[in-house]
Amino acid sequence: MLPQDPMILFSYVNTKLRDCYSSLEALCEDLQADPDEITQKLSSIGFQYDPARNQFVSA
Repeated sequence: MLPQDPMILFSYVNTKLRDCYSSLEALCEDLQADPDEITQKLSSIGFQYDPARNQFVSA
Protein backbone atom coordinates (compact mmCIF):
# COMPACT_ATOMS: atom_id res chain seq x y z
CA MET A 1 0.00 0.00 0.00
CA LEU A 2 1.34 3.39 -1.00
CA PRO A 3 1.40 6.36 1.39
CA GLN A 4 -1.63 8.64 1.07
CA ASP A 5 0.08 11.89 2.09
CA PRO A 6 1.43 13.48 -1.13
CA MET A 7 4.79 14.57 0.32
CA ILE A 8 5.42 11.15 1.86
CA LEU A 9 4.33 9.54 -1.41
CA PHE A 10 6.80 11.76 -3.28
CA SER A 11 9.67 10.67 -1.04
CA TYR A 12 8.64 7.00 -1.08
CA VAL A 13 8.20 6.76 -4.85
CA ASN A 14 11.45 8.57 -5.65
CA THR A 15 13.36 6.34 -3.23
CA LYS A 16 11.85 3.21 -4.79
CA LEU A 17 12.59 4.50 -8.31
CA ARG A 18 16.19 5.23 -7.36
CA ASP A 19 16.85 1.97 -5.52
CA CYS A 20 14.64 -0.67 -7.10
CA TYR A 21 12.92 0.20 -10.39
CA SER A 22 13.99 1.31 -13.84
CA SER A 23 10.73 3.15 -14.55
CA LEU A 24 7.46 4.34 -13.05
CA GLU A 25 5.69 1.64 -15.05
CA ALA A 26 7.88 -1.09 -13.51
CA LEU A 27 7.21 0.25 -10.00
CA CYS A 28 3.46 0.39 -10.59
CA GLU A 29 3.34 -3.06 -12.13
CA ASP A 30 5.22 -4.59 -9.21
CA LEU A 31 3.26 -2.73 -6.52
CA GLN A 32 -0.07 -3.05 -8.37
CA ALA A 33 -0.48 0.73 -8.33
CA ASP A 34 -2.09 3.10 -10.83
CA PRO A 35 0.55 5.33 -12.47
CA ASP A 36 -2.09 7.93 -13.35
CA GLU A 37 -3.18 8.18 -9.72
CA ILE A 38 0.42 8.65 -8.54
CA THR A 39 1.13 11.18 -11.28
CA GLN A 40 -2.03 13.17 -10.50
CA LYS A 41 -1.43 13.18 -6.75
CA LEU A 42 2.17 14.36 -7.16
CA SER A 43 1.21 16.86 -9.84
CA SER A 44 -1.19 18.44 -7.33
CA ILE A 45 1.80 19.39 -5.17
CA GLY A 46 3.99 20.55 -8.06
CA PHE A 47 5.93 17.47 -9.18
CA GLN A 48 6.03 15.70 -12.53
CA TYR A 49 7.65 12.44 -13.61
CA ASP A 50 10.84 12.81 -15.65
CA PRO A 51 11.49 9.49 -17.43
CA ALA A 52 15.04 10.48 -18.39
CA ARG A 53 15.92 10.93 -14.71
CA ASN A 54 13.48 8.24 -13.53
CA GLN A 55 12.18 10.42 -10.74
CA PHE A 56 9.57 13.00 -9.90
CA VAL A 57 10.96 16.52 -10.10
CA SER A 58 9.66 20.01 -9.43
CA ALA A 59 7.45 21.12 -12.33
